[in-house]
Parts: sequence; C-alpha cells; structure tokens
Amino acid sequence: MIVGGGFGGLSAAKFLRNADVQVTLLDRRNHHVFQPLLYQVATATLSPGDIAAPIRWILRRARNVRVLMGDARRIHVAERQVELTDGAALHYDYLIVASGSSHAYFGHDEWEQHAPGLKTLEDAIAIRRRLLIAFERAERESDPIRQRELLTFVLVGGGPTGVELAGTLAEIARQTLRDEFRSIDTSRARIVLVEAGQTILQTFPEPLRHAARRSLARLGVDVREGIAVTGIDAHGVTLGTERLDAGTVVWAAGVAASPLVATLGVPLDRAGRAIVEPDLSVPGHPEVFVIGDAAAFHQEGKLLPGVAQTAMQGATHAARNILRRLDGKPTLPFVYRNLGNMAIVGRGSAVADLPWARFSGLIGWFSWLFLHIVMLIGFRNRVVVLFEWAVAYLTFQRGARLITEDRSERSDRSDRSDRSCRSDRS
Repeated sequence: MIVGGGFGGLSAAKFLRNADVQVTLLDRRNHHVFQPLLYQVATATLSPGDIAAPIRWILRRARNVRVLMGDARRIHVAERQVELTDGAALHYDYLIVASGSSHAYFGHDEWEQHAPGLKTLEDAIAIRRRLLIAFERAERESDPIRQRELLTFVLVGGGPTGVELAGTLAEIARQTLRDEFRSIDTSRARIVLVEAGQTILQTFPEPLRHAARRSLARLGVDVREGIAVTGIDAHGVTLGTERLDAGTVVWAAGVAASPLVATLGVPLDRAGRAIVEPDLSVPGHPEVFVIGDAAAFHQEGKLLPGVAQTAMQGATHAARNILRRLDGKPTLPFVYRNLGNMAIVGRGSAVADLPWARFSGLIGWFSWLFLHIVMLIGFRNRVVVLFEWAVAYLTFQRGARLITEDRSERSDRSDRSDRSCRSDRS
C-alpha cells in the first residue's frame, strides 16, 4: 500500500507497475497536483486543471495498481492496517507513507485564518481570490488609509514559494492590472517579503541569492530579512515591534509533516517527521517506509530538503527495497542525489543552482521553464501551460483572473439573511 498520490506516491507506484505485486494507492483526492506551479494558480497565471491530472488516468496502464480515494486517519502498525476516516480499514503487507506535509505556524495556529498557506489547489484558488478581491475593494474604498492597507501584501517566508509569489504579484500589480482600474494606481501596491532567517533562498549560494534580491528590487518588492513575524490578524502583521497594516497576508514559511505520521508510534522530529532508518524504513517495523516531507533523513549532517526530487528518489528507493525484501535480499541505504534548486523571480528572471552549473537572469528563467514543462504530467497540460506562459510573457495578461464565490462567505450571508428575516417577522 502507498498512502499519498503526490510526487513520491506516484513514483513508487510507477516503479512497482511491472513487479509481481499488488499495489493499492490511497489518496484523499482523485488528482495529482504539480505543486511547484501552485503559486501560478494563486497568482492567476494558470488554471487549476493546467497543473493537475486524475491519478487513475496517470496509472491507467499499471494493471497491478488499484487507486482508492479515501482519507487515512490512523496507521495500526501491529495489525498492518490503515484506518480511514469513514471507519473502513485497509490491510497491507508493506507500506509506503508518502503523505506529505501541511502548514506549520510555529505554535500560532490562530494565524492560519488570516494568513493561508499554499499546499493544495483549494489553497491556491482561495489565495487567488484574496489577492484579486483586495484590488477590487481598494477600487471602491474612499478612505486613503484603508486603501493603502488593502494594497499592501505581505508574504511570510523567503523560500522559493515566497520569492516566486512576491515576484509574480509585483508583476500583476505593475503590469497586468495597470490600466484596468480608475480609482487606484495598482503599480503603487506595496509587496513585502518577510524572512525570519538571515537571508532569502537559504539553500542557494550567495551569488544567486544576491541576484534574486536584485530582481525583486527591480520589481519594487520590499525584502525584509532577519525579521520574525510575531503577530498576524485581520488587518496586518507585527514584525518584532513594528506594526505593518496589510489587507492580504500569505504564509509561505514553516511546514509540518502530515498528522498521519504521528500514528506510526515512532520517534519524530520537531516538525512531526518520522526519524527513519538508513533504508527509509521506520524503527521496529521494517515493512513500513516513510518518504519525502513525512521523513526526517539526514545525509552528510544535513536534513534533506522537502522538494519533489527528494520524494521521488526516496519513493523509488523504498519500492526497490520492498522488492529486495520479497526476494530475500538485504535492503540498501538511501543515498540522495541533489539535482539542483530553482526559483523564478519574475518575468524573464530566475535563479538555478544545478550540479553542473549556476544560472541567473534570463538563462536561469529558460532553464526553469524547460524543466517545469518536462516534469508536468500529460501532453495536454504541457501544451496549455506553454501557451499560457507565452501569452503572459508577450501581453503581461493572466488568463485565470476569475473571482469565484467563497462558500463560507455565502453561508455567512445566508445565515445573516435568515436572522434578519426572523427578526423582521418577530
């Protein structure tokens, strides 16, 4: 059994598709999401369907793989069962946990309602709505102080996601929306990128970090490094002792392993990741493997990064070790191969730290485009995304600037209307 249909889960299933085993892949959703491009859905460049594909379709030729849609609640390692939220239980002989991660607010879960994170398509659509609604509300706001607040956007976290969101949002404000509003000048929108560590893009070498800062500065992004967020509410953030009023705050900082990992009953690190053995199995249960964001694996004294390549390599290795166990062979220790890091910093600019070379600017941007097109699943998605990127580059327009209704807000309005009608009747 494989729990999770992300990069890791799919890689494990594909590796096992020609083996003499029966595989069950379980995921709470019916689709796989290309997470590195979620921020482009959040910033209205791409539509949700452009970066997602049904898991059943992806594995349609893997005849020994059964795909089930369900939400895993608990793993009973003694009984070798995965319990689902609807009460069903699924048996396994071997288990690969590829359940990924969720947002972590460092003990301040109350911040989530004011600063959503970006992990799922639902997150991306909700953030897109917040960003676009901010401009709409500013357009009809007569109070200049409130208008300035609405046009201030704070992105918490200076990793690739935060940097990419900041750069793209700056382009939207200064180019895409520039001629569409009459009461506001969208180019005066304030975009603040906050990083608690000493530098943005900490896993990149200093020359590339410096290049990223220059690109963000050209776009007008206010980069704050070495400053921790100490408070978030409906009207902004507190940075140390400084108050910064903002209409929109997006969380791109800490992550925590899926709560499912804690049910394994094995040692965890501070982020809730399972501390795994050298072969990626968990202590005391050699039939259970944990990979990707759910695993704490150190190599050369450093924790492996929570990126797609880590999950994919770990998944393939765990699947290979399962086949070795079935053949009566000893398992092999996992060795991670760093294939490099990339981050786009606006139109025509990116940084790429690859094993054989380092790029920034336009060359880095083309490298980023090529790699992400190649990694996308499905011919249709590759063609559509390439077309949308070409249109965005040539016209500065985003084709997915749709503001959809928030069901919770509609429910709130309905409740208020019901209360009002009852009050009128009384």
